[in-house]
Amino acid sequence: MSYDPYLDKSKTPEQLAEMKKDENANVIFARQDYWIKDGITLGLDKDKYYLVLSAVDSFLDKAEPKLKESIPSIERADPEIEAKVVGEMDKERNESESGLGMIFG
Repeated sequence: MSYDPYLDKSKTPEQLAEMKKDENANVIFARQDYWIKDGITLGLDKDKYYLVLSAVDSFLDKAEPKLKESIPSIERADPEIEAKVVGEMDKERNESESGLGMIFG
């Protein structure tokens, strides 16, 4: 998820130019806001990991099939679970930002 082909020093300018033409090659997760958490820390299934991907709809439409290529078992959570995961992530982020404000404020 952290790989950005445009920052890969081994790519030639020609390879980079070819990539710009390929829509799927430009589904770059490293340029998106995402979190991965294990289920147990979220109070959910301990055998699952949850990915929250915050991006524009046009990116998300292309991202899901690309994720399926790499992780065939990946699937979108039920709306109820999705809301819980996103809520927990938002809560954690807000607490983290608040803590930094206290340190540097």
